[in-house]
Amino acid sequence: MKKISKVLIANRGEIALRIIRACKELEIQSVVAFSEVDINGVWVAKADECYPIIGNPIEAYLKYEKILHIAKQANCDAIHPGYGFLSESAEFAQACEDNGIIFIGPKPHHIELFGDKMASKVAMKKIGVPVLEGTDYPITDKEEAKIVSQKIGYPIIIKAAFGGGGRGMRIVHADEEFSKMFDAATSESIKYFGKAEVFIEKYVQNPRHIEIQVIADSHGNVVHLGERDCSIQRRHQKVIEITPSPLLNDTLRQKLCKISVDAMKELGYESVGTIEFLVDAQDNFYFIEMNTRVQVEHPVTEIVTGIDIIQRMIEIAAGDTLIYTQEQIHFRGYAIEFRINSEDPQQNFMPTAGTVKKYLTPGGPGVRLDTSLYSGYELPTCYDSMLGKLIVWALDWKGVVAKAKRALDEYSIEGFKTNISLHREIARDAMFKEGKFDTSYLDINIKKFNLDAQSSIANEEEKILKLAQTLKETKANNLLVLENDFTLY
Repeated sequence: MKKISKVLIANRGEIALRIIRACKELEIQSVVAFSEVDINGVWVAKADECYPIIGNPIEAYLKYEKILHIAKQANCDAIHPGYGFLSESAEFAQACEDNGIIFIGPKPHHIELFGDKMASKVAMKKIGVPVLEGTDYPITDKEEAKIVSQKIGYPIIIKAAFGGGGRGMRIVHADEEFSKMFDAATSESIKYFGKAEVFIEKYVQNPRHIEIQVIADSHGNVVHLGERDCSIQRRHQKVIEITPSPLLNDTLRQKLCKISVDAMKELGYESVGTIEFLVDAQDNFYFIEMNTRVQVEHPVTEIVTGIDIIQRMIEIAAGDTLIYTQEQIHFRGYAIEFRINSEDPQQNFMPTAGTVKKYLTPGGPGVRLDTSLYSGYELPTCYDSMLGKLIVWALDWKGVVAKAKRALDEYSIEGFKTNISLHREIARDAMFKEGKFDTSYLDINIKKFNLDAQSSIANEEEKILKLAQTLKETKANNLLVLENDFTLY
């Protein structure tokens, strides 16, 4: 067992700050390598050591040779990749091992296995995990793909074979749509992942998207930390995550958790990981992919279990045994995470940028905000649009929805458009309050939510104008405001 005393964080933004916090509590030194445009990032200031990566800011967090060089120069024992960037690069994980540096994450061969969606599907099917009907090999030929799709039967979904995050995915309902959708999926796959290969699967209409969080050590111990409902999505990308799912019955929950734990034991998996499933209206479930990294939505699981997932990752990477048995893990209450993005929902979610002019964050019991934003911060335009995550917790579903409404109403970022207004309307929606939603929920309701958001914003602005006018008139006429003699707008 090797004690980790110094960790390089190969990432940026809120996840970099999150890892720094975990390191500080473990009394481990933190080091960040940062791009030129991130010099004013709060995580850079909070790390024990920081080193710039000169050159293209997009490539700064992807060129692992430079990151490894900094790690060695700074005498780091380990590297934490966070999520995104190099977090699911088997090549990077192997390079860390080859250079005598601990990669805080799974073994390279597991990253490689689950990075290949078809190989992982075959592997999971072999050990008894249900999968969707579809191809077990990558396809680049359009005509072959069309024949396969016809055989499976529409609707089908085309997915990038070597990617994730909703990129390179297209749903096809009929033959006449196929050519256009295939071209769109392969083009997007090349753009984001550098590969044109796709695979074909039977498409499940309006499913729920459920994922199981697991943690495994190198001694054969595997536990689950329950499920997260990630059904509220746009363009196949998660918007809101919830635990536990208000739509899942206990029998199905136990099945999903057991099959996930058993699969990871069978495969000898180590570190944290998330097994993702689609669940249809009849409670049939199908494995779709596994993420071999910490998830964006990990905080909701931390809140209901009390387990610091980042700290456990670090300890497992050092060779420690899991400190909890499954029986010692207890689940308490409900938690919801809202992804806060710099984008304009009124303009088809177009990315936005600018300087934070005014910044008001929510607080109070059961409210957590993971972000690196601050007043005066100039938002870079070359990275993902996510600004942070607002997480709320309460003992029951009704309570957590009420807390979400309150916290979102408190949250204000001025200087550029965000999706906070959209989240407010979702939290007010009757179907959401009843816990009734699937992957089609946001697509169906987005126009209504945008209209309601516009109305809410207009009402708030009118209220402020009326108050200002009333104050102006009061002062101009030298009027006395008597106790209880006023009007609220």
